[in-house]
This record gives sequence, structure tokens and C-alpha cells, in this order.
Amino acid sequence: MVFRFKTLFLYLVTLMLVTVHSVALSAQDGAQDGMQDAKKLQTRVNNKPNVVMIVADDHGLDALGAYGNNVIKTPNIDALAKDGARFDNAFATVSSCSPSRSVILTGRQNHANGMYGLQHKQHHFSSFEQVRSLPVILSENGYRTARIGKYHLGPDHVFKFDQVLSKGAANDMQSIARSPVEMANKSVEFISESEQPFFLYFASDDPHRAFPFDTYPNPNSFGNRAKGYPGIKEVFYKPEEVIVPEYLPDTPAARKEIAEYYQAISRLDQGVGQLVKQLKAQGKYQNTLILYLSDNGIAFPGAKTNLYDAGIHLPLIVKAPGSSASSEACAQNLQVCKAHQKMVSWVDLTPTILDYAKVSIADENMQGKSFKAVIETDQNKGWERVFASHSMHEVMMYYPMRMVRNKEYKLIWNIAHGLIYPFAADLQYSLIWQDLQRRGIKHYANRSIKDFMQRPEFELFDIRNDPQELHNLAYLPEYDKLRQQLTQEIKTFQKNTNDPWVTKWLYQ
Repeated sequence: MVFRFKTLFLYLVTLMLVTVHSVALSAQDGAQDGMQDAKKLQTRVNNKPNVVMIVADDHGLDALGAYGNNVIKTPNIDALAKDGARFDNAFATVSSCSPSRSVILTGRQNHANGMYGLQHKQHHFSSFEQVRSLPVILSENGYRTARIGKYHLGPDHVFKFDQVLSKGAANDMQSIARSPVEMANKSVEFISESEQPFFLYFASDDPHRAFPFDTYPNPNSFGNRAKGYPGIKEVFYKPEEVIVPEYLPDTPAARKEIAEYYQAISRLDQGVGQLVKQLKAQGKYQNTLILYLSDNGIAFPGAKTNLYDAGIHLPLIVKAPGSSASSEACAQNLQVCKAHQKMVSWVDLTPTILDYAKVSIADENMQGKSFKAVIETDQNKGWERVFASHSMHEVMMYYPMRMVRNKEYKLIWNIAHGLIYPFAADLQYSLIWQDLQRRGIKHYANRSIKDFMQRPEFELFDIRNDPQELHNLAYLPEYDKLRQQLTQEIKTFQKNTNDPWVTKWLYQ
């Protein structure tokens, strides 16, 4: 009996040891498999490019060397165009800060993401709670994300970044967003802290008008100040040497303000140069997708808060990962550098970045599409038109407009055409506008102020022959068929993007 018990006991102990050993081996194999899976995942993550998005504030197409201005000094932004390419037909979808930034970071029109107007103070607009933004999606897919400079978005959890390197309230003259070299230096630790790919949202407050806006009879400073900014060698411009765009009146007041505007852009340019220098020092430049763009057109009447080209036709420079140095011809002449002619808009930015990051957007409900193929192969189909949707700027400025534009024609639907066009505070108080008002001038450049303030329901322009959009063809009989065609394109766009204002076709 004792023998049988001992035998049974030894058998059970042996069985237990064998089982424990097997479990241990299985756990070890599982751990090794887990480690291999983790390594494979890390390899995939490390093969993804870094992304740096540089967003200027109110920088028009008129003031960059890469786009043909031979007066302004922007060597560092121009260098990005030499290493990459510029887009000659890039458009914001709305000419207002917060709405435009919401489109940039969601791939959804402002009327679809909920950011109908400005975010700060009494304006109090914000995106819908369920919207998924670029930094959130990238963070879920192995990226470190950070923002620095101007933010002007909400709510925070929708536009959540892993790190906030600086806060940037709207019109805050003490913000680091006016000090771009400091911004670049403050970004170094984030750029260099690991091999994990990163997304840096680098948003300057330049060249936005400085607060307070009412400076008459002096020009607005555009953030320029006597004591300067750390690391900046200020570039000054004489009013008589600046180039006045055709859509602005060529007056002494305009030239004084443009000179200040140029100075702010040259300051921003030095910040871009410092940021690129830091990327190169960390060995990250080659494997980084860099985009330079502006949220909307310049803060002058006729541009910002309008769907005229001055408000939405903007700079877009893209340096793709792995891009090589420019050709000798491009190095000598910026105008022969690579330039894409396809029509893209800010609703396409998030899809493009996610495409480079190898992240599917199939389930993200995006309204834009990736132009990665345009950058890499100059794909020429499917980029024939862009749409725009402006709802408000300040909460007091209800003036919804919808637009379709191709390379030949543009149609604007002024939904609230019975209202007087409302002015943004920074435009109303600008020296350029106050000067004309106080002198009783009835024209603003080549446009009647009366027509500028009271607009018809439809504005149709022949862009090639009338680039300043002065001659409205909408009510000429010979353009009736074209107007109907473009009107239908706007309606289809509204339906496809869940635009609440589509009901105005029925009830207005």
C-alpha cells in the first residue's frame, strides 16, 4: 500500500514538473513571439517619415520669393521650394483662421466639422465632439505629436497633441508664436528625444496683424517691435520699394502697412531656417515631410474673410521625405524650380499626410483626398476643381458663401446676399481702409466700395481673363448655361459634405 502511494506521489510530482516546464517553455515561446511582433511593429513605425507642418498666419501668395516676389527676403522658405516643390494652385477652403485650421487638421470642411467661425473669446466656435483630427490619428499609429505656437482650435480633446511645447492664444502679443527662432529652439528636445516618428505642428502668429488693431494714423506693426526678438536679424523694408498687389490700392497708407507685413514674413522665414537647421543637426531632415502653408490670405480688405483668390489662393511648399537637393537651374532661378499645377485644397492636407504615414483613411470619413501621387508622379487626373465654404469669421459676421473654382471659372454663391458684407475688426481698423474712408474715396483699388459691400447672389468670374475678379458674368445671358452647371456642382458638393446650408436652396 505504501509502495503504491509513493509511486502515485512520484508520478503526480513528475507530471506537475513536466506541466510546469511545458508552460514555461510555452510562455517563453510566447514572449519571444511577442518580442518579435513588437520588433516588427517598431520596424514598421521607424520606417515612417517624420512630419513637420509649418502654418503661417495670414500669409498671402504675394510675398514669397518662391512665388515671384523679388523684393521680399525669404531665403529659407525658398530653400524648401528648391529641395521640394511649390504648388501654384493651392487653396484654403475658408478664409478665416480657426475654421481654416480645423480643415487643415481634420480633412473635413468647416461646415462638416463644426468650426463655423473663430474659437476664441465671445466667438466660441468649436468642432464637434466626435471629430477625429490628424494629431489624434497619428498618435494612435505610432507617432509622437507636439504643437508649438498659435493653436486657436477647440475642443482640446478633439485636437489633442501628446505634447504642448507652448501655448498660443489668439492675438497674444506675448506669445512665443511671434518669436519663430525661439519656437525652433524649443522644438529641439521633442525632435531628438527618440527614433519614433514625430509630427510637429509649428504654427506662427506672423504675419498676422498685431493687437490692438486700431493704430490710425500709424500702420499696424504686424508684430514688429523695437527691441526685436531673440535670434532674429530684423529685415526692414522701405514703403517705396514694396510690391503692391493689384487687388490693393496703391496708396502711401497701403505701402506703409505692406512694409511692416514684409518684415514679419522675413522674421518668420528665419524661424523656418532655424527649424530646418535643427532637423539637419539631428539627422532628421531627409526623412521628414515638411509642408509650408498659410491659413488664409493677407489681413487686408478684399483678401482675408473673402472667397476671392486674394483670400484663398495661397502658398503651399512641400519637401517630401528623401527629396534631393535642387538642380543647378533651380538654384539659380526660383521660377524654374519644380512646380505642380494641379488644384489642391486644405481639405486634402490631412489625407496626404496620413498617406505618407501609411495610415488608412477608409474609416475616417475624410472629405479630402491624398495628393501624394501628385508630389511623386505628377498625377494629372482628378485635380480639376476646388470648393470653398465660408460661414462666419467673428460671431457677429454671418455671411455664408460657397464656391467652386476650376482653372477657367469661379462661381461664388453669396447665400446671405441681402446683408451688407461684414468687416472683421482687424480689417475695419486697418490703416489702409481707414485712410480711404476718412478721405471719402469711393473705390478700393479697381473695385467700387459700394459693390464690395453689397454683393449679388451669384458672382461668376473668368479667372484667366479677369484674375482680379472685377467683372461679374453671372447675369449675362451667354453665361446662363455655365452658371447653371457650376451651381449644380456647388449643390452636389454641399450634399456630399453634409452642408446644413444646402437647405437654403429650398427655403430662401
